[in-house]
Amino acid sequence: MSTPTRKQIPHLFAGVVALGLAAIILFAAQRALIHLEHATIVSTAPESFALKNQGLAFQRASAHSPNVLIIYGSSELLVPAAPERGATFFRTAPTGFQLSPVGSGGANALIWLQKVGALGSAFRDKRVAFSLSPGWFCTPKPGTQGYIANFSPMAATEMVFGGALDFRLKRDIAARMLQFPETLEKRPFLEFALRRLASGQPLDRVVFYALWPAGKIQAALFELEDHWAARHHIRRQMKPPPPRLQEEAVDWSRLIAKASKAKPADAGMIQQPPQLDRKITPGSRDVGFLTGVKTSPAWIDLDLLLRCLASVHARPLILSMPLGGEFYDHAGISRSARDEFYRKLPALVEQYQFPVVEFQEHDEDPPFLIKNQPHLTAKGWAYYDRALDDFFHGRLPRG
Repeated sequence: MSTPTRKQIPHLFAGVVALGLAAIILFAAQRALIHLEHATIVSTAPESFALKNQGLAFQRASAHSPNVLIIYGSSELLVPAAPERGATFFRTAPTGFQLSPVGSGGANALIWLQKVGALGSAFRDKRVAFSLSPGWFCTPKPGTQGYIANFSPMAATEMVFGGALDFRLKRDIAARMLQFPETLEKRPFLEFALRRLASGQPLDRVVFYALWPAGKIQAALFELEDHWAARHHIRRQMKPPPPRLQEEAVDWSRLIAKASKAKPADAGMIQQPPQLDRKITPGSRDVGFLTGVKTSPAWIDLDLLLRCLASVHARPLILSMPLGGEFYDHAGISRSARDEFYRKLPALVEQYQFPVVEFQEHDEDPPFLIKNQPHLTAKGWAYYDRALDDFFHGRLPRG
């Protein structure tokens, strides 16, 4: 093997210097972009937009802010439903913090846990909230389109090749992710890594660790692209002036009473098709409902999410909208059958010693939810807001 000549050495040295300078420039640029994200968090935290949901830069900035509480959810976070809607109500930090919604229609626990695993240490000792849609847990075959639409290759890659979760937990998550092949059709590298993880075989584990450097490089490229996209969003999209933060005394009892009296239009309710005229025998569909509660894979995903939260030492609050009792009564599903959901949810969450509020007492409270939809009205949001405020300030969340 030949050694470099004296003429070649200066060229090699120049190449090393050039690479070093490029690395320094990239690092400095990344730090500047991160500083911009943190400096504008007051403006971006209350907003919902695709880049925030698909990327991680804005979520990470929110997680690092002491005065921002992230809430992961689905379409209920986006439906404009009066001033009581969480992101709107907490926009000016009336009780000392802003609410940062992350989610889109159909986002679920399997999506959220990938974000938690990707962000890892950003959630250590950090309060974070999750809003569940109870319908997911009452059917043996929940729809897949929501997962597909909300899937983030960046979050998945950073979770898989990050160090926040142990190998056993990643293996269980990979097994679930592989059940959605549509999200991996154009991502052969990620699919290959997930299959090695899910296998559990010693040789596949060795192969996975051999893939680790390439995975970390891909995650770094995703992150750099995300920061540049965040800069573009801040510079081009954030035109309104930032909200003026101002604390004020909130009379929760008065706020809830006012929201409870709001007319349907004021509560953000939308027109729904009339209910079926055919009378369904009360309780005649309990068996099918209970089978759904027993076998829904959403319970597996929620358990994986809770394991992720415990692994990163986060401090979560699990919120669940109530089942729409009026709708279920009409559909032939009794209150006693629905109580199985209200029993099973806290039983699972409390195994991890996390607080949970399922608003069970509002099961037969029609003004709490938009008619025939799993979305909160002004009244529902007023109760959600109070629970979130209690949680952020270290009080026991009230239902």
